[in-house]
Amino acid sequence: MHKIDQVLLELQEVRKVNERMDKIAMFLEDIRLADVIQNYTAPRKLLWINFLAGLARGLGLTIGTAIVLALLGSLLSQFLSIPILGDYIRELVEYVQSYSQP
Repeated sequence: MHKIDQVLLELQEVRKVNERMDKIAMFLEDIRLADVIQNYTAPRKLLWINFLAGLARGLGLTIGTAIVLALLGSLLSQFLSIPILGDYIRELVEYVQSYSQP
């Protein structure tokens, strides 16, 4: 009899948890619906947010590319003493330096 009461109590707790999860799911659906409605009712805000996101992506891509190319140039300058590859790298470095100086 004691085990049956314990099982019934656990079942009630599971039902309470399920009810809470249902409420949370409904709340999250309402939030998503509110977000969709806000995007349709305020297109300028959506455009502004997307513009700023694109600007940030472009800036990040530019800075990241500059850093990678600088590191690659620094790494290649270490190989100038290699006979065949060093000549090619030296020409490449001189070519880049000729464009960087007016």
